[in-house]
Amino acid sequence: MSERPTCPGPATTRTPWPARAGAELVPAVRGCGRPLWWGRAEEGPHRGKPLPWVRDDLAALRPLLLAVGLGLGVAAASEPGAEPAGPAEAAAAASMPEQRRREFLAGRRAARRALWAVGLDCGEIPRSGRLPVFPPGRAASISHSAGIAVAVARGADGELPLGCDLEQRPLPRAAARLVLRADEEPLLVVWSVTALFSAKESAWKALAAADGGLRDLRATSCGDELRVCLRVDPARAVRVRVVHVGAAGIFSYVTGWDAIPG
Repeated sequence: MSERPTCPGPATTRTPWPARAGAELVPAVRGCGRPLWWGRAEEGPHRGKPLPWVRDDLAALRPLLLAVGLGLGVAAASEPGAEPAGPAEAAAAASMPEQRRREFLAGRRAARRALWAVGLDCGEIPRSGRLPVFPPGRAASISHSAGIAVAVARGADGELPLGCDLEQRPLPRAAARLVLRADEEPLLVVWSVTALFSAKESAWKALAAADGGLRDLRATSCGDELRVCLRVDPARAVRVRVVHVGAAGIFSYVTGWDAIPG
């Protein structure tokens, strides 16, 4: 599940909040085996302590994203002691069912961690409708799946398109008709339905497509990535990388703009 399209919103005033989530900006990583890298809380009740609840298979992707100028943040809905980072987040979360509240707050933590990875601090992230609204100079894309939230962010001076998607439950082959048109069906020889769905979800956010659905995007293979464009405007296209995570999960993220081949 994704928050889409996730684009930088209007400027917001940063509101002081005594329980800011700054403690969660740098996550630790511990999975079933040894830790891949450690982070420690900078402030708050976990100050100076490792935060050992973020999956290492996702966090291990951090160097791949940094190579294209993106920061990665990961958070779990099950993290203990998670609180809103400000009154706007608290107000948004107050009316949500408990599980949705946990996922919402995990998405915000993931976004702050992604921004921290590219050297940017960020307080609370309010919303307009269903879309996150970031302070000036900050932008991130958020996705949720099965209790895990991921986010990608760009640096303050970056102009990279932003889009990511996490899918931890494989889609059946029959779902292809909801994702692809006939001219894309040959892609199924190489790419799974889940991978194509995820790639289009990421591209949808980066392209800020306001109308239509995933079948209104066209995907084509481009080396080890996918090129995804708007059918109504083929020149507006992005490249998307798809990687496997866990036993059957898919994580995709936009790596940049792409011009019409040829």
